[in-house]
Amino acid sequence: MKPAAPTETRPLVQENGRAHPRSLVEQLTTERPATRRIIIAVGVAFLGIFLVLPLVAIFWAAFGSGISGYFAALSDPDALSAIELTVIVALISVPLNTVFGFAVAWAVARFDFYGKSLLKTLIDLPFSVSPVIAGLLFMLAFGAQGPLWPWLQAHHIDIVFALPGLVLATTFVTFSFVARELIPLMEAQGSDEEEAAVVLGASGWQMFWRVTLPRVRWGLLYGITITNARAMGEFGAVSVVSGHVPGVTNTLPLYVEVMYDDYNFAGAFAAASLLAIVAMATLALKGAFERKLRH
Repeated sequence: MKPAAPTETRPLVQENGRAHPRSLVEQLTTERPATRRIIIAVGVAFLGIFLVLPLVAIFWAAFGSGISGYFAALSDPDALSAIELTVIVALISVPLNTVFGFAVAWAVARFDFYGKSLLKTLIDLPFSVSPVIAGLLFMLAFGAQGPLWPWLQAHHIDIVFALPGLVLATTFVTFSFVARELIPLMEAQGSDEEEAAVVLGASGWQMFWRVTLPRVRWGLLYGITITNARAMGEFGAVSVVSGHVPGVTNTLPLYVEVMYDDYNFAGAFAAASLLAIVAMATLALKGAFERKLRH
């Protein structure tokens, strides 16, 4: 008599109060409870050590002298100048990168042209070039040893060690964010609705304001948010072209360095807390825009 084939044993899982056999796929794709707890514990510990703990330390040191000491440190003329300069640089560079990023995304997503691959490669240039190297390039182009220096001096134009140099450096290191966010979004959406609007008689501006912009508004706001955060927190490129002139070319990140090197820890951590607040606000906005994009 032929022996009976062994029956397949499948672990039971509880569902709606009843036990059901769990498939092999479920076994392979579902971690054990102990494994899940370990992974979650490692993730929470990592975030606590590298994110929460530094933030707590910054605000603890910033308010170490009390609220009055905190606001006194931020009321210093050099601190106010650094805050003002940081905002001015962001207000100039972010709109420039928004217009540039939208134009590049439109060109790449809607048209085929010679050099398109090169353009997409150049968009990623700030990600592959160190910000310090970018600052040195501006120094070589507009500094005392650069070819444009005699002409700039003859026309009394200051680029490096002045506001224009800070804007150029910040614009360079941040010009990728809006474009890199919009290009895949616009490619995924296609151009059917825009073509329909044109067929129905819409002008170019009407198509842009009523069709294109509403479709990509959350992606655009997402790109603007991270561009602004990077612009306000940029250190490397700005440090090279600024010259560290107190009250003139020191942005907020540079001011933090100067105060820390001078052992003025109250001023350094008070200024750092402002950058931390900007970072947390950016994360909150980023999460909100990501939810909108998913919908």
